[in-house]
Amino acid sequence: MSPQRHFHEELDRLKSLLVRMAGLAEESVRLAVEALLERSQEKARRVIEDDRAIDRIELEIDDLAIHLLALQQPMARDLRFITMAMKISNDLERVGDHAVNIARDVEQLLAMPIFPVLPEIEEMTRLASAMLRDALDAFVRGDNAAARAIIDRDDRVDDLHKNVFRILLTHMMEDPRKISAGMDLFLVSRNLERIADLATNIAEDIVFMVEGRSIKHPAEQPGPVRPNGLA
Repeated sequence: MSPQRHFHEELDRLKSLLVRMAGLAEESVRLAVEALLERSQEKARRVIEDDRAIDRIELEIDDLAIHLLALQQPMARDLRFITMAMKISNDLERVGDHAVNIARDVEQLLAMPIFPVLPEIEEMTRLASAMLRDALDAFVRGDNAAARAIIDRDDRVDDLHKNVFRILLTHMMEDPRKISAGMDLFLVSRNLERIADLATNIAEDIVFMVEGRSIKHPAEQPGPVRPNGLA
């Protein structure tokens, strides 16, 4: 087998590992929210236990990426792909951590009187999960236009998170007995908001991978040079 063919096979393996890791992370988020909605101790425990598999794949991706960087010395888009794979795997590992946080909040909520889950939290779950799924699909296809569209959806999740805070605060002020459960539900909302942020990070990395330019801090990007140094 030629070195070039072997290199591209390893790139395909790297992509497959990322897709597998993304599936596990998305499944963890789904299970964590199902545990919340169904008040399921069993599903909450599964999320916590399954996080080890996500961690193992992250380490495998890092090892393979470092191997490719050290031995193959890739250039241009291949180099961006490998470095972005490492960053995306880190974001996916953090998604898994946020799912674990939700599962642990569920375990605490199970010991308290039932506090109805807000529809805003259910909508946040749908939006954040879809953003994560679409971001990985955009990564596999190298679709920078789809990635940019994902970034625009993050504002809706942020707005819902703010609404959840206001609603829970009202409940807690009216009935202090709901404070503990209300705080746990707020933390669930916060973790969902962070999952959407991580999906946004992945989308921004896809744009960099395809276009070779960062859009994370647009205000800091150099503008066009004008004649005579005029701004």
